[in-house]
Amino acid sequence: MQINRLRTKTGGILNFSDYKKPVFKVVYIVILAILFIAVLTALIPPLWLFISGFKDASELESTPYHLFPEMFSIAKIAEVWKAIDFGKYFVNTLIVVVGAVLCSVVFNGLLAYAFAIIKPKGHKFFFALVMLGYMIPAIASIVPLYKEIMNVRLLFDGAAEWLTGYAPLWLIFGANAFYLIMFKNYFESLPKALFEAARIDGCSKLGMFFKVVVPLSRPIIGVVAIFTMTAAWSDFLLPYLILQDDSLMTVMVKIYNLQATMGTVMGFGPDRLLMVLTISILPQIVLFALFQRQITANAVSSGIKE
Repeated sequence: MQINRLRTKTGGILNFSDYKKPVFKVVYIVILAILFIAVLTALIPPLWLFISGFKDASELESTPYHLFPEMFSIAKIAEVWKAIDFGKYFVNTLIVVVGAVLCSVVFNGLLAYAFAIIKPKGHKFFFALVMLGYMIPAIASIVPLYKEIMNVRLLFDGAAEWLTGYAPLWLIFGANAFYLIMFKNYFESLPKALFEAARIDGCSKLGMFFKVVVPLSRPIIGVVAIFTMTAAWSDFLLPYLILQDDSLMTVMVKIYNLQATMGTVMGFGPDRLLMVLTISILPQIVLFALFQRQITANAVSSGIKE
């Protein structure tokens, strides 16, 4: 099947006739070799982490070094999970992820809808401000962002502790210029006749968003949701700055604390830390494996107008 596709390839830098020439064959082989090395570079660290997580502390320091452990014991996962009450931190992280996804889709989607479809007066100026903010390095905005977080907490003064802790994270992950651009480009590719028909039927501007735009934008909503999940799950700095209470910590913050106190609390050695790291990356690997095609296909198509 792949050969048939290659024979019908007429566009791009190289077409099927080019592959018959020796020079292009060498170039093609070199490109494949580079891609193979890149794949190995990406796969070896998580595979090593998974294998090493099942080793004992003595096996990690054994001489000569052995790649595989003497025994793969699934019970070690349950043992580590129970030892640090890891389920609590998984739930905390899920709360952050769900809130971040909702804020990301709703806020970026509504603003992109205003820029792409409604286009009120001054929309170009405000979009330019968004693009200007997109060019500012994230590390340069940490101090003013932290001050804004403190101001947001004042708004939730007297509310539940989990709300004052998680609400700033939801809003921070929800405001993202990259997601806004993806939504805007996708919305601009939607048929304009649908919006004209909705206006004739008496649909309001907000009603058009929920009744016309959202049903047609499930692919890009899925892509933005997956990107937001990955970012919220793996982020360390913002949860570390905001969530000071141990009962509210996310997985990444808890892993950092375990590493800082390793060997002094519950005899938590490097072998258990590696197992914790293995458990922490599994959700992201599973998520990407399930939605890989959707991520790559829709992320590309969202930047292409019809």
